[in-house]
Amino acid sequence: MVMGVVGNCLVLLVKVMCRGQFCCRYWFPFISLTLSDFGCSLLIISGSLLAMLTGGQRSPWCEVVSLLKFAFITSSIGSIAILCVQRLIGMVSTKSAPFVFMMTACLASWVTGVVFGSVPVVYAWIKYDPAEMLCAVFWESSYSDMLVYILCAFSICIFLPFLLIVFCTLLSASSCRSSCNSDDDADLSAITPLLVASYTLCYTPFVVSEVTLTTYTHETTHEPLYLHAHRVNTNLSTYRLSISSSTLTNQLILLGRLDLSPAPDWLRTLSSVMSYLDCSLNPLIYCSHQDFREAGLALLWTNRKAPSEPVLTAITKHDL
Repeated sequence: MVMGVVGNCLVLLVKVMCRGQFCCRYWFPFISLTLSDFGCSLLIISGSLLAMLTGGQRSPWCEVVSLLKFAFITSSIGSIAILCVQRLIGMVSTKSAPFVFMMTACLASWVTGVVFGSVPVVYAWIKYDPAEMLCAVFWESSYSDMLVYILCAFSICIFLPFLLIVFCTLLSASSCRSSCNSDDDADLSAITPLLVASYTLCYTPFVVSEVTLTTYTHETTHEPLYLHAHRVNTNLSTYRLSISSSTLTNQLILLGRLDLSPAPDWLRTLSSVMSYLDCSLNPLIYCSHQDFREAGLALLWTNRKAPSEPVLTAITKHDL
C-alpha cells in the first residue's frame, strides 16, 4: 500500500512538475492510469487492510469499495487501451479533434466503470468476502440477472478494451520491426508494452475468479447434467408448451439451473493480491524509462537553498 501510494504520488508530481524534462506526447491516458492506481492504493488496499484488522467492512463503506474497485479496474484497462491506440496512430492523435476524442474515451471508461459498479450495489449483491479481503459480488439469489450483468459488464468494460489492446500492440510491434523510430523510443509511451504485460499478468486471476462457475449439477443426485440429460428418454426437440407433466417440467427447470458457488478461496485471494500488486508495479515501470527516471531524481535531489557565493546583482558608477 505504501509503495503504491507514494510511488504513484511521485509519478504524478514528476508528470506535472517536470513535463519539459522528458518527452510525453500522450500525457492524458498516463494521468488517467496513474490516478486510477493512486486511488486503488489509497482507498481499496487500505480498506482491505482495515477489514482484515476489524474483521469485515460495514455499509455504506462496503458498497463504496465494491463500486470503486470495478471503476478503477475499468479505467485502468481503458486508459491502457487509449494509450495503445495513440501510440499506433502517432502524432495525429495529439491534434485537437483526435485528442478530444481520446480524452472523451478515457473519461468514458471511468463513467462505465462507475455505472456497472453501481449495479450490484443497487441489487444488493454485495457482501464482505474474507477471501478477497473486501466487499465483493455474490450471485446466489439471482442467476438470470447475474448472467445479463456478467455478459454486459465484461463485454463492454473488459473484453472490448482488451481486444483493442491486443490488436494495437500487435500492429505497433509489426510497424516497429519495419521502421524503427528513435523518437518513439525516447517518448514515455515506449513503456506501453510493459504496462500491457503487467496488467494482463496481474488481472488474469481476477477475470478467472469472476467468470469461473462450477459444473452443472442435478439438484438431488448431484450428477453432471449432460449425464442426467442423457437419462431423459424424451427428446428435447419434442417438448411442447402444452405438456403438463410435472416430471418433464422439472427436467426443463433442472437443465437451466447452475450451481452459483463462488470461485475457490485461494483464487479469490490471489486475484486481490495480484490486482494490488499491479498498482505498485506501474511506478517501477515508469522508472524504467531513462528520461523519466532522471527527471524524478532531479526533482527529489535538487538543492533549493540560496547560493552561498556572492552574485553580481547591480553595478554603480562613481565619479572620482
